[in-house]
Amino acid sequence: MSQPSVILATASYDHSIRFWEAKSGRCYRTINYQDSHVNRLEITPDKHYLAAAGNPHIRLFDVNSNSPQPVMSYDSHTNNVMAVGFQCDGNWMYSGSEDGTVKIWDLRAPGCQREYESRAAVNTVVLHPNQTELISGDQNGNIRVWDLTANSCSCELESGFADLGMSYYLSAVLLSSVCKKGRPL
Repeated sequence: MSQPSVILATASYDHSIRFWEAKSGRCYRTINYQDSHVNRLEITPDKHYLAAAGNPHIRLFDVNSNSPQPVMSYDSHTNNVMAVGFQCDGNWMYSGSEDGTVKIWDLRAPGCQREYESRAAVNTVVLHPNQTELISGDQNGNIRVWDLTANSCSCELESGFADLGMSYYLSAVLLSSVCKKGRPL
């Protein structure tokens, strides 16, 4: 089967990544991901690569290849990687892990370029549309804004939802309303 124009990718705890042709619903490629279960998938902005977040690594696969091997591996997390995403130009990737860290990876260079300590397992990370701030949510219900220009945490919000584990949902909701220095972002 030739490469479809619209692709869906799925993964789960069954240790596989599946590529689907959207119109027909047919699975045309399966990658066995035996290293761990898959927590999160994210495609690069140019649609060439798929990042699969597992335990404790991220694997980058070529969407247009039939090879089951990753083109790159990112291995400095020490626990489940729960969040992964890309900067709008696709030059760098960010990740969040249950090891309590948020990391920045330059896709043009090996290794982790930056690391931020969250002090609790990170459930989610989103990149602000301004491309200079990451917003993370942790299992204690805290939301942090990481200013990439200043290379530090610029805002920390205690949500009070620690018992409910709501930070996963709150970070996306707070993207438009979280305060920085007393002003909305």
